[in-house]
Amino acid sequence: MHPTLASLLRHSSLKLSVLTGEDRLDAEVRWAHASELADPVPYLDGGELLLTTAVKLDVDDPGEMREYVTRLVKAGVVGLGFGVGMHHPDVPPALLAAARAEGLPVLEVPRRTPFIAIGKAVSAAIAAEQYRAVTAGFAAQRELTRAVLSPGGHQALLERLAGQVDGWTALYELSGAVTAAAPAWAARRAGELTCEVRRLCDRPAPASAVTAGAVDGDGGRGEDRVELQSVGTGVPRAVLAIGTAAPLGTAERYAVQSAIAVLTLTTERSRAFRAAEQRLAGAVLRMLISGEPDHARAVAGDLYGGLLDAPLRVLVAEPGDDPESLADLSAAVESAADRAGETVLAAADGGRLVLLAADGGAAVAACDRHARGAQQERSAGPVIGMSAPAGPPAADTAYQQALQALLVARRRGLRLVEHDDVAAGSVLPLLADDAVRAFADGLLRALRERDAHGRGDLVASLRAWLSRHGQWDAAAADLGVHRHTLRYRMRRVEEILGRSLDDPDVRMELWLALKATSPANP
Repeated sequence: MHPTLASLLRHSSLKLSVLTGEDRLDAEVRWAHASELADPVPYLDGGELLLTTAVKLDVDDPGEMREYVTRLVKAGVVGLGFGVGMHHPDVPPALLAAARAEGLPVLEVPRRTPFIAIGKAVSAAIAAEQYRAVTAGFAAQRELTRAVLSPGGHQALLERLAGQVDGWTALYELSGAVTAAAPAWAARRAGELTCEVRRLCDRPAPASAVTAGAVDGDGGRGEDRVELQSVGTGVPRAVLAIGTAAPLGTAERYAVQSAIAVLTLTTERSRAFRAAEQRLAGAVLRMLISGEPDHARAVAGDLYGGLLDAPLRVLVAEPGDDPESLADLSAAVESAADRAGETVLAAADGGRLVLLAADGGAAVAACDRHARGAQQERSAGPVIGMSAPAGPPAADTAYQQALQALLVARRRGLRLVEHDDVAAGSVLPLLADDAVRAFADGLLRALRERDAHGRGDLVASLRAWLSRHGQWDAAAADLGVHRHTLRYRMRRVEEILGRSLDDPDVRMELWLALKATSPANP
């Protein structure tokens, strides 16, 4: 806060006295400026205490005095300091009358008080206020830093900042969702600013915006002024809202800037940490689905707590029609897990999101709610496949189950399908698809062409061998040939296809191709 006319009057060394405008002495003095010009307005910026001895003014002309005072008031002059004893023994009555009519405070400056002394007093008061503001800013920064590093994190920072600005604060994600607010009642007010937050996020950081509106606080309903400040460097990572009853002062501005700096550091640090965590999650996931649970546990360490030591679910999600739907799903699941004290492993898998969550936990329930909500609202939510409960050693099987459930969900137009639902029915109706038949025809074409020009027994032999799960004697008996003959035919199949029948994925694809092209599945 700048010095006021009242504080200058209380300055014992200046010996000033007030002659008019006693009810306006709380006006802030932004500078003291001496001028003898009849029209000093071009050299004023507003908020000045104008000092003059009226050497060039016709102080006995009431009309000229009215015009002079009116110009000063319109220019934002907060007070007129008149030096007596130099050219005029007292403040001229015409000037006093004009000032009284306009409500302009007039301070009498005795001859023994030089104008420069008043200027120094104003400058010293402004410097002292700036020093107090800077000192308060450093103290606020230390306090906010301690708060954000405490267990309360961002919530603790917002609570401290709200107290420092005597208002409310909130933190937003880029989607406009409120992640924290202080005091508690501010969450509702903050939720009304989603559109403004999203518009601010479209601009490069740092960026800011100011809005106003009605607010229901602890003290009743009133008006507030809200500043929105982007958090991040170059690209916004979050948005901070500061709601106050009046514009921020210097000390409050320092506190806000300190909060933005602290939030930017923690957000960027969290972003780097999250990127590293995602890379680690991807490595752990690849080890699990490769059948290496022990290596996965060793790499994960304590990061995922007991998740890798208990029954879990594997969920595989695709974005559907909305590219942002996977981010929304991940946020909903992780938020539910945080509230319940659970651990979730989330990793990108191409264009998919893979989640490992405790069976029967809050994260799985949140995923189910998210999917059912999108299904009921017919919104563009993600498509999700969920495995049956499995232990970490069987995570590779659970992953395949989730992929199968995802395929069924996509084919049925559902948002979520559990593997138990797939296992309860049959996968064969899913093969009645032109794309599947085209794949099957292409996979078996070389064998069928060889059969058409030879003895015609490779496809039949392959079907018999697969149906008997690779048991040579049983398959050979079904075909009425010797097992060595069947072994020769399977080697020919491998040579023609260029693929090994020892690979379970190859056997699965060939069996589905045979089913898709059989007369029983037109």
